[in-house]
Amino acid sequence: MQILIVIPARYASTRFEGKPLVDIQGKSMVRRVYEQACKAKLASEVVVATDDERIYDHVQGFNGQVVMTSEAHQTGTERCAEVAQASNADLVINVQGDEPFIAPEQIDELIRFLKNHPQYEIGTLAKRLELYDELCNPNTIKVVFNQVGEAIYFSRHPIPFLRGDVIENWLNKHTYYKHIGMYGYHRKTLLSIARLSPTPLEQAESLEQLRWMENGISIGITTTTYDTISIDTPEDLAAALLVNR
Repeated sequence: MQILIVIPARYASTRFEGKPLVDIQGKSMVRRVYEQACKAKLASEVVVATDDERIYDHVQGFNGQVVMTSEAHQTGTERCAEVAQASNADLVINVQGDEPFIAPEQIDELIRFLKNHPQYEIGTLAKRLELYDELCNPNTIKVVFNQVGEAIYFSRHPIPFLRGDVIENWLNKHTYYKHIGMYGYHRKTLLSIARLSPTPLEQAESLEQLRWMENGISIGITTTTYDTISIDTPEDLAAALLVNR
């Protein structure tokens, strides 16, 4: 089975322009993500997908694999699909380009899950949520799934709502999960979802995975003990460096 890891990397960002090239303790962010992804034992190939010549040249400069993709793409999913279109991969793993401290073991967990559960068209990860601040943070995406591990819903709001108790007690009364935003796709599924139009739930929550669910696509969830730190702003980077010193 051929397993391709794609790392979408976009230079333009309203909150952190040039983010993939920012220096993190002597290496760029995109290089750190790439090198961590290359440590995954179950992957066949790792490639960066970008629409910016500065990122393209930089990745080539450290001998990484990189592909230039269309500037018209609105999402990392579309960028991954363009790379997948030209590949023979059976599975495609979308590793976010703003997670420089991602654990390769986490990537292997997702690959193993998809290989062992072919009934799911898409796979992703969830981690038990332990902090009240995360429960209430709209940037921490929550997920609920059924007893066979299929996603029921993703939300920026704490779900489920615990009727009859104050939110400060919720973590003591129920197990909540946060979504870890790495996706694995069967190649044909990735090519299909990249052509889907935005949907009402997606637009309401600004969560692309709801577009897929609204179109009847199954998303399998596997739980992990590994967390990830996404770098969306310079402040996120400063906080991440304190944690990963």
